[in-house]
Amino acid sequence: MNMNHLRSGTGKPLLLIHGLGGSARSWSTIWKPLAARHDVIAVDLPGFGATPPLRGETSIRSLCDAVTSFIDTQGLRGVDAVGSSMGARLVLELARRGGVLGSVVSLDPGGFWRGWERHAFFSSIWLSIRAVRMLQPLMPAIAGNKVARTMLLAQFSRRPWALDPAVVLDEMRSYALALSFDELLHRLAYGEEQEGAPRGSIDAPLVIGWGRQDKVCLPRQAKRALSLFPDAQMHWFERCGHFPHWDAPHETTQLILNTFSRRVPSSTAVTSG
Repeated sequence: MNMNHLRSGTGKPLLLIHGLGGSARSWSTIWKPLAARHDVIAVDLPGFGATPPLRGETSIRSLCDAVTSFIDTQGLRGVDAVGSSMGARLVLELARRGGVLGSVVSLDPGGFWRGWERHAFFSSIWLSIRAVRMLQPLMPAIAGNKVARTMLLAQFSRRPWALDPAVVLDEMRSYALALSFDELLHRLAYGEEQEGAPRGSIDAPLVIGWGRQDKVCLPRQAKRALSLFPDAQMHWFERCGHFPHWDAPHETTQLILNTFSRRVPSSTAVTSG
């Protein structure tokens, strides 16, 4: 399958997979330092950015199949990959399947909620996306105002007032235009649960990163992710919300580069406590 994608840099290939509502441009905060060391490929998933939706259902399963097809089309089998939020769940599922990806960094993956967390996730994001769509005519002003930006993004960032207005505006435009947003939101909340990978089944480095102040995927869900992926190492972003590449771009970049050079310093590999 062909997906719209951005590609630049030299070195070992690195695949970036955005979250729900995002696009290849979602990685702009860390693109340059990654492209200085890697051949970076960032995709628009089907139904997001400039890639048309899939025919039939759009789910974690079908998106993983589409990403696998893209990887094969591009001759990238075994590529190292980073995912954010929904994309973080996609890279975990592809790591579980085996034979598709190399090393993996999964940043605040969705899909590990239980009970009321599931309903809280769905209802809060459902309301958020409708507000984002309704406010599109005012979005340049909202993105450019620290107070308004903070009110809009308090669920997603620990420091929304410090975010680049251009980055925020681009992301909110992407959210509003994403054709597969609503279907995937429902499937993420109420669809099939993520399967795990038995200990010893994943050979390449696998790191799960989580923001201590994540209000979308609550930090306690990290224990569930580790129980399903016992080969993973956990990295906590101490002063960070749901998007580490927004709130802690330098730390995120270093974690990615260290992981993909097959070096995960002891200071980054910590327990789920």
